[in-house]
Amino acid sequence: MVYQLTIEDLDRLVPLFDQYMVFYGKPSAPEKYREYLHARIENDEATVFLANNDENNTTGFVLNYHSFSSVSLGKVIVLNDLYVMPGARRLDIGRALIERTLELAKECESVRVDLGTAKENLTAQALYEKIGFVKGTDFYFYSYSINGLRSA
Repeated sequence: MVYQLTIEDLDRLVPLFDQYMVFYGKPSAPEKYREYLHARIENDEATVFLANNDENNTTGFVLNYHSFSSVSLGKVIVLNDLYVMPGARRLDIGRALIERTLELAKECESVRVDLGTAKENLTAQALYEKIGFVKGTDFYFYSYSINGLRSA
């Protein structure tokens, strides 16, 4: 079952988000991540969907930011973070979370959904392409770190 996160569900998200951050080489810091996620949800800056299994255990999440495209003159959903517990992978949970993001984009009348992933994350890339995402070739992605730390 996939459903939209509320502030009351935050404790279900934080342990998965912590694992996601560790997966990307960040330190485990549940309280820091809880504070960050709480602010995003409370300020209506993100929409998060959680996936639960039949035992009502949270098995995955997708975090989406709402943005805009001047060139397209429309809203854009940025699928920023997607994570499925290792033991729950290959059960179409990632696909269900992505499909719910696509529904969100339609509900918001967005012109597209954008996402990025690590170059070595071939499993995720295969899933995205299977769903219909197209790897961009028209633009390069650049990042400038304000605090001097390497950003993801």
